[in-house]
Amino acid sequence: MSATHSPRSRCSGRRAPGCRRTAQSSRSACPEHQLRDEEDRLTEDELTSAAFLVLFAGYENTVNLLGNGLVALLTDPAALARARNGITPTTVDELLRFDPPPQLAIRRFPKEDVVIGGVTVPKGETVLLSLVSAHHDPDRFAAPERLDLDRTDNPHLAFGHGPHYCLGASLARVEAEIGLGTLLTRFPNVALAVPESELQWRGSFRNRGLRTLPVTL
Repeated sequence: MSATHSPRSRCSGRRAPGCRRTAQSSRSACPEHQLRDEEDRLTEDELTSAAFLVLFAGYENTVNLLGNGLVALLTDPAALARARNGITPTTVDELLRFDPPPQLAIRRFPKEDVVIGGVTVPKGETVLLSLVSAHHDPDRFAAPERLDLDRTDNPHLAFGHGPHYCLGASLARVEAEIGLGTLLTRFPNVALAVPESELQWRGSFRNRGLRTLPVTL
């Protein structure tokens, strides 16, 4: 997939629909700049959706994983000391469980009325599943509020499950392992430059990520 023209190079999640409309208008005005896959099998809408998915799922989530993971380590001296001995796949999985970038699963819509915990969810109603609540369920995780970098029984849902499992899970794990490991190796004295309570988080109910992460090196 390729494109030779981008009408707007900076799009936030809030502006995504507007960006999409702008891109579509530009493509209509400049057919030679339209998105195309190799065999022209996908529609314009499908390709545009794929491009947004790559941007937000493949970039934004990784950025937030690195930021959230570093904050978790810098605010837990025992975990930080353990992490300085090396970031492993087990470490990354625990950071994903403890403070995942995606707070909610993709929306679900019941095909019929469903009763859950005595509450009726009407047919067609939007259902948002809380991943972070599942990750801190004491019936599934021992001491869920503790950041345990050696936790092996860790079936978190940060990458989804089943047929909807994230295609980029392996890449995200490697990026976090290398990124956090390299940071702690190159800057062994890294620390928060402000109290944890003064960190500024993005105003999103779905994705958890920092606006900035001030540190001292």
